[in-house]
Amino acid sequence: MKLDTQTADAGARASSPLHAPAKHESGYQHVSGAARYVDDLPSPPGTLVAWIVCSPIARGRITKFDASAAEAAPGVVAVLRADAIPGHGHIGPIVHDEPLLAEERLHYVGQPIAIVVGDDYEAVRDGAEAIALEVEADGDAPVLTIQDAIAAESFTGSPHTIKRGDVEAALEGAALRVTGETSTGAQDHFYLETQAALAIPEEGGDFTIYSSTQHPSEVQAEVAQVLGIGRNRVVCTVPRMGGGFGGKESQATPFAAMAALAAHVTGRPVRVWLNREQDMRITGKRHPFWSRYDAGFDGEGRLLALSVDIYSDGGWSSDLSLPVLDRALFHLDNAYYVPALRFCGRVCRTNLPSNTAFRGFGGPQGMYVIEEVMNRAAERLGLDPAELRAKNFYREDDEARSATPYGQVVTDNRLARLHAELMASSEYQRRRAALERRNAGSRWIKRGIGYQPVKFGISFTKSILNQAGAYVLIYADGTVQLNHGGTEMGQGLHTKMLAVCSHELGVPTRAIRVMRTATDKVPNTSATAASSGSDLNGQAVKQACETLRARLAAVACRMFGRDPAEADSLVFQGGRVLDPKLRALEFKAVAEQAWIDRVSLSATGYYRTPGIHYDPERGRGRPFYYFAYGGAVCEVELNGLTGEHRLLRVDILHDVGRSLVPTIDRGQVEGAFIQGAGWLTCEEVLFDGAGRPKTLGPSTYKIPALGDAPADFRVRLLERAPQPGVIHGSKAVGEPPFMLAIGVVTALRHAVAGFGPASREVELAAPCTPEALLRAVERQRTRG
Repeated sequence: MKLDTQTADAGARASSPLHAPAKHESGYQHVSGAARYVDDLPSPPGTLVAWIVCSPIARGRITKFDASAAEAAPGVVAVLRADAIPGHGHIGPIVHDEPLLAEERLHYVGQPIAIVVGDDYEAVRDGAEAIALEVEADGDAPVLTIQDAIAAESFTGSPHTIKRGDVEAALEGAALRVTGETSTGAQDHFYLETQAALAIPEEGGDFTIYSSTQHPSEVQAEVAQVLGIGRNRVVCTVPRMGGGFGGKESQATPFAAMAALAAHVTGRPVRVWLNREQDMRITGKRHPFWSRYDAGFDGEGRLLALSVDIYSDGGWSSDLSLPVLDRALFHLDNAYYVPALRFCGRVCRTNLPSNTAFRGFGGPQGMYVIEEVMNRAAERLGLDPAELRAKNFYREDDEARSATPYGQVVTDNRLARLHAELMASSEYQRRRAALERRNAGSRWIKRGIGYQPVKFGISFTKSILNQAGAYVLIYADGTVQLNHGGTEMGQGLHTKMLAVCSHELGVPTRAIRVMRTATDKVPNTSATAASSGSDLNGQAVKQACETLRARLAAVACRMFGRDPAEADSLVFQGGRVLDPKLRALEFKAVAEQAWIDRVSLSATGYYRTPGIHYDPERGRGRPFYYFAYGGAVCEVELNGLTGEHRLLRVDILHDVGRSLVPTIDRGQVEGAFIQGAGWLTCEEVLFDGAGRPKTLGPSTYKIPALGDAPADFRVRLLERAPQPGVIHGSKAVGEPPFMLAIGVVTALRHAVAGFGPASREVELAAPCTPEALLRAVERQRTRG
């Protein structure tokens, strides 16, 4: 054995990749087309494809289904209905109330009825056309809106209520009372990669499923249930996703199950892939919400009481609608202390696709209500909305103003700091005064500016989901394979896990390979969702690496001729192991010696979030491990003749703790904000009076384009803000910045207000499309 006794050089002391900028680990593959997604994987010999036959009506029943002509068509191998399912025919992430294939009753336009399986897409499309399908609509009209559902008392689950104080008394004594209704619309996930799955039958009745899913363990469990076999017979693997945003948390599962069913029946591999029109027709969206509110303020603008009834459109089945409603209720306060309150929510059951998870998971819809209240109160009181918002912040220095509606104390509160720093760096006051002077001299072009704070709870609100595992392997040549339970959908989770693993083992990232997420490597995983991917999986990776490092340290001590009790004094860094005298061993040499010494070079890691709980009956608990904070200042320009607007400048200061990889986090902040702005300004999901979708592609559904991004986009991450108890002081980042886009609505309200008297309250509906803005401008100009 040869020891390098020279003082460690700069290479050996190379800085850790943690807290440093880095490229996305698959960035070059993404832009070059080399990245492989599920439908890019080579087809095994004999692979078939499937086409889904869907319901043409929103509410009714099947009266005839004759597939004989289809089954005789060239290239068609099988036509499958619910009676072909060998196990359980109903699936669902919480309640199993979704027939994988409709049996008799039909609940929405696009509901899967049958699967045509064949040699190629031309054959299965022709086979689907050859099916003799007859349906009968119910005598009762389909339930298509929240108002329809309320009138019909069509609900899913029970009401969820959170209360504090005497709301009625506080409202009665308020100097200012703001009452009204507000709505937020649906939003299509519009991931670049649509839903896709490949099912491969293996020997002995086992199955391998490749799925574009955020939740491989759910796919594994539901496929096993549909086929009537144990979960150990199913392996679900996720190469990567071309976007998810929540749309592949539960709704990737039925397509994987359909592929598995077809593979089971035919004995051949089967692909299920949806084109854009199919994807937008069949899958659910962000939940639309409708709310009634009654708020009371004192004469200086301090919120005294708030009563809110919120209703979400859950669609035809349960899916994740109840926990989405829970998070909406938890975020009705946003950044503001509410002394007396009553929040009550219901999920409406309608004859539309089952709505599902979407970035923010109900949080944006809840926050929008109180932000509408804040804007209206500021307009009524003649105050700057930014001043009114700051006046109502939670305050950590005031115990009486630090408890959320559900009893959790707001700790590590950075709202005031973010506000002060952002007001100064964005020059908010100077710009507001300047644009108001400009507006006074411009008849048809008005500008507006708005400030938006965010407080967002981090953790799955169902406590048992806050757990994660990892499996790390070191080979005798010093290279590493990293497995963890999170999935990569472009958000950079693998890049962060690479940095954690590299830091803990002291090896360069080029020596580590992140493996495809698979249920045979890490079992019983939670979905990559709730912004918790890095928090949970990072801790599990860290624990696995610490176990391996301890084993290697003992080996290195023997190689150095040191007492194994001194193992903690060794430093793993830059691909070497250093002792206190700066003698160095190559990591590869230590790994090889560990193999020779018959020391295990694989380890699992496991983490569960401590101290979280919630009692829905009492409406009390600590559902979140911590809160993420952010702030944005948005400036817009509005054309009063066309209703078109431009986003001129956005200043964001966001709290990500001590960022694991700042470039990844900054990209998440930028992308979340733009996606939020799309939800609130240009994206409209539309159905006709029969429940048929009208927005089935980019020609009819407008997502933000490059020209919709702000001309001046300034994003900073809050410095000197490590978060105790979270992986290396970091914070979650995926969802919280989405809500910063509510500031665009505040800015648009300010611009609209410029078209009328200063004391006139603005009426502006979301999404703030050109039509909605024109209507708001016209009301502002003409209303008496």
